[in-house]
Amino acid sequence: MNENMVDVLIYLYENYMDGDSQPPVEQSDLEDELSQAGFTQGEIDKALRWLDELAAGVEAPQYHDHTLGSVRVYSEQECQKLDVEVRGLLFSLEQNGILDPVSRELVIDRLLAIDHPQVVEDEVKWVALLVLMNRPGREDAFTQLEEMVYSEAPSYLH
Repeated sequence: MNENMVDVLIYLYENYMDGDSQPPVEQSDLEDELSQAGFTQGEIDKALRWLDELAAGVEAPQYHDHTLGSVRVYSEQECQKLDVEVRGLLFSLEQNGILDPVSRELVIDRLLAIDHPQVVEDEVKWVALLVLMNRPGREDAFTQLEEMVYSEAPSYLH
């Protein structure tokens, strides 16, 4: 049985978000399908709430100031959940133009919303992919990251 909310998000992405299939119209039907796929109701609820919060974050007014080229300083709480490797991956994604400052902040927000103590690099990639998929104008970055997620290439771009 799958116990990780991120696994639910990956399942939804791979079955509905990157293809021609549409999820069931009724949320109860979607929940039933996810249950049949082996996910617990708690993880399903967390994942659907996480997606709702992502949509709200994408729709919220964003700042577009002179943050390009600035360096993100992480709080102590963020450092506890996002270890050095994860922060390095985020920095690499930003330096390579995949994440812009607004996308980076949405990714960090969604990573902090994952309910386990520490995030791993694969989760960063999937969360970034979901964020970019929901950000208009970030299609090229989405494609680059999608190729990275599905390839065996190392996480860091040079």
